[in-house]
Amino acid sequence: MYRERDSAAGGVVWTGTADAAQTHRVVPDGCMDLLWDGARVLVAGPDTAAHFAEWGPERAFVGLRLRPGLGPAVLGVAANEVRDRRVALEDVWPAGEVRRLAEQAALAADPGAPLERAALRRLERGADPVMAAAAALLDAGASVDRVARETGLGPRRLHRRSLVAFGYGPKLLGRILRFHRALAAARAGTPFAAVAAANGYADQAHLAREVRELAGAPLSVLAPHSSGAKRSTQLPSGSRITA
Repeated sequence: MYRERDSAAGGVVWTGTADAAQTHRVVPDGCMDLLWDGARVLVAGPDTAAHFAEWGPERAFVGLRLRPGLGPAVLGVAANEVRDRRVALEDVWPAGEVRRLAEQAALAADPGAPLERAALRRLERGADPVMAAAAALLDAGASVDRVARETGLGPRRLHRRSLVAFGYGPKLLGRILRFHRALAAARAGTPFAAVAAANGYADQAHLAREVRELAGAPLSVLAPHSSGAKRSTQLPSGSRITA
């Protein structure tokens, strides 16, 4: 079972549990997460390809998924330093602070609440408003040239700062955010051809190539109940967790 709620820290708090062993496909989303696995706190860096995580019975995962650009402000580390990685939080935070956070999560009825509080304390120092604006423009479908122009950074500075803020350049972030808009539409039942047209893909074949490259599976697996999907027995798409 998977559920989530909005977070005051900017993003969502999610919880994942399973009645039996399950493998979940975690697709790139441009985000960084703080994760509680029942014993320790970890960091999930921004992914560039699908990551597979094992859910076991009687084990809950709780995470704070920070929207693109917020992770470095919370973690104090550049996003590209943890790209495609899951690392122990003590590798980037002081050990005492991590120990207290783990103790609070273990005792809390909602382990996501201590993660939120820790993130909010660090966000008091301020996130990067320019990169927040860049992420919003890319999520709206703006071109990299337009983002560079409207943020006043220029293409080279935008790319350098995007690596720090998002873990990868603005072009890849734009592709990932567009993929998520397309995935949401497909899961809502929109036919795949219409999904492609509405999200700026050249055609349905272009959409299919992008989905396979980013998620490692066809759209029919990621959105199995869509009107454009065929039945499949492949791995389901899941929340962003780590084993």
